Amino acid sequence: MQNKTVIGFIGAGNMGYALIKGLINSGYPSENIKACDLNEDLLQKRSKEFGINVYIDNAELLKACDVVVLAVKPQVLTKVCTGLRNLITPNHLVISIVAGIRANDINRWLGGEFALVRSMPNTPALMQQGITGMFANKLVSDEQKNIVETILSTIGQCFWVEEENLIDAITAISGSGPAYFFLLMQSMTQAAIALGLDKETASALSVQTGYGASMMAVESGEDPQTLRQNVTSPNGTTQAAIESFQNQNFEGIVATATRAAYDRAHEISIELGEKE
Repeated sequence: MQNKTVIGFIGAGNMGYALIKGLINSGYPSENIKACDLNEDLLQKRSKEFGINVYIDNAELLKACDVVVLAVKPQVLTKVCTGLRNLITPNHLVISIVAGIRANDINRWLGGEFALVRSMPNTPALMQQGITGMFANKLVSDEQKNIVETILSTIGQCFWVEEENLIDAITAISGSGPAYFFLLMQSMTQAAIALGLDKETASALSVQTGYGASMMAVESGEDPQTLRQNVTSPNGTTQAAIESFQNQNFEGIVATATRAAYDRAHEISIELGEKE
């Protein structure tokens, strides 16, 4: 992507902030990044921090941009898109990071057929450690895909899927996934307290263990099953814990939970897509 491409963010909240920060940190020129939000105090904060131009009118932002990133709450996306109708052009590239809204519904609200990428980042993007799944409609060119990759890779890894319904699977695994790990850390902390450790120590042990294990999974080159086997000595303490997990159908619990998240993601797409 050439640095002259102008990128506009409709929505300057957490995910918009993460992407703007990622672009700035990667050396993208601040003069080619724009943002718009109803919260004027938030806009001024973003302007002061990053040196970007800000707007309170989505239509004015659209006129100034080549790429528009939709980064608002799902419940307000209908209003945002219908407000851009008759203003957006075939030359614009639209990137949605809004959870649960299908590409066809966004285009319907925009009033036409536009090059549109639907993506699903996750909250570690705030630390530039996210992972994002992306789906492009048929109007997105290879050059535009490269632009999207350049933008979204500033907040972590990203990858394409060929079928949009796989975004629901990504939502269930990586979109909701951080909460699963937080729940495990929370449960380990509570267990440590029950074993006699104080709360501060219990929390530090649980959180740092999660962090260290994740680093090993990322950097070791080994798959999680191998890593687990490597730290599970026969008849040792880890084996006792793993067997307890598996006796209670740990893998089945995880499969059932992620399926519930997947089904709910699909339901939300239908519910929100019915709005006019």
